[in-house]
Amino acid sequence: MLMLPTTVRIFLAVKPADLRRSLDGLAALTREVLKRDPLSGHLFVFRNRRADRMKILFWSAGGMALFYKRMEKGRFRFPKIGTDAASHEVEAAELAALVDGLDLAAKQRPRFIPHRSIE
Repeated sequence: MLMLPTTVRIFLAVKPADLRRSLDGLAALTREVLKRDPLSGHLFVFRNRRADRMKILFWSAGGMALFYKRMEKGRFRFPKIGTDAASHEVEAAELAALVDGLDLAAKQRPRFIPHRSIE
């Protein structure tokens, strides 16, 4: 299980990216395309066109860090999102499933959210 602080948000880039880019190139994509600050401490997830490679960009302990994974078989299955959005926010559990190669495009069941009583 991926353990992240609750303040960390995770953004998937909707459109494929050129993964020949390194830290600075992906940081520029984060600023220009996703309209987010790469130094915010959030995670930014990019995949290539064939969806067999993924990079996660994040700021950690005073420096930019990059996680890279290549699937030997299969593809990363990002959820289907409308074309007007540049990014899609997911939870840490969804990112962990995505990194493990599970399909996020599968139908998600509704979650129970308890109603708070107002007194």
